[in-house]
Amino acid sequence: MSRIGKIPVSVPAGVTVLINGQHVSVKGKLGELTYTMCEGISAVREADSIVVRRTDDTRDQKSKHGLTRALVNNMVTGVSKGFEKELQVIGTGYSAKIVGPWLKLSLGYSHDILLEVPKDLKVVTEDVPRTRGSKAEVQAIITVNGINKEDVGKFSAEIRRCRPPENYKGKGIRYKDEYVRIKPGKAGASA
Repeated sequence: MSRIGKIPVSVPAGVTVLINGQHVSVKGKLGELTYTMCEGISAVREADSIVVRRTDDTRDQKSKHGLTRALVNNMVTGVSKGFEKELQVIGTGYSAKIVGPWLKLSLGYSHDILLEVPKDLKVVTEDVPRTRGSKAEVQAIITVNGINKEDVGKFSAEIRRCRPPENYKGKGIRYKDEYVRIKPGKAGASA
């Protein structure tokens, strides 16, 4: 058995799970998600949990077993609690604002970057007051919320890709708990 696949997915109160053949539909207070399982993988509702099973022990089925269990668990978590990613915008003059359905990023380029926010995600920006004394100062915080873990991660990565953190001053966009190793740079030439 797959180590991940054999763990049952617990279903909290207020979440409805419908299993119809290869289709799994999960509905909760935040929304509804559906998934079509691969051939040879099945899901069964047992009391207050979902058990994912496979038909044989081939390598392909083992990998799909763990994947399906993880995706069903993400669906249950998404419709009950939701997912959130926080990004920090660091750099002098850098900013982030929501303008209608767009996220407007000013990142030191000659132009502003506009990213269209997907309809199923909620993006919030907030300015952080500047403090003197630290080299890397957080200018703004971008929070991405949604019920689909994949969509939240994709859009967060798209935002980060606009200006990844650089290694000399730490400027750019980074995830909240991301560590960026700062290089010392060139030392003065000695004679």
